[in-house]
Amino acid sequence: MKTMIEYLEDMAQRESKIRAALKRSLAFDLGTYPPVFQYIERWIGEDDNDWRRFVYYLVAGLWALQRRESRKGIGLKMTEAIRMFYFSNEQSPSVERRFIAILDADEGQLAYRLRQMIALLKDYPIDFVDLLRDLLFWNHPDKLVQIKWAKIFYRNSVESNEAETINEKEN
Repeated sequence: MKTMIEYLEDMAQRESKIRAALKRSLAFDLGTYPPVFQYIERWIGEDDNDWRRFVYYLVAGLWALQRRESRKGIGLKMTEAIRMFYFSNEQSPSVERRFIAILDADEGQLAYRLRQMIALLKDYPIDFVDLLRDLLFWNHPDKLVQIKWAKIFYRNSVESNEAETINEKEN
């Protein structure tokens, strides 16, 4: 069975307007822009809650923001892309602050924070299937996704810092 992202990729090959419509949908309250209902509602069950519906519309819009014709295959997990961007920008404190702002984002802030980050990550292909999966559990009371993202981001940061220190000492 296809995922929503695979479906959107297939549709984008046939209909050039799908990406523009999904990008435009981000300017509205998610899930309220009628031209994109035909692409997203099929993925939402009648018993699904408002959060699930919000997440599907958000991820579809983010996919449209970042999609490039030349990219093929599975992208990076969101946290891996942010980490790579962070290191490519010499561990910029502003990138880390943006990452923390995403981790701390509630339902009202999450779409805005993720749109900002996706714009920064334009050169890093994102695995939107994985992002969708994570965001569906964003509101878990134990903050499981946020903790997972932080572990990935900071564990790799510490390992990279230690490797740089060892290399500097050897030289």
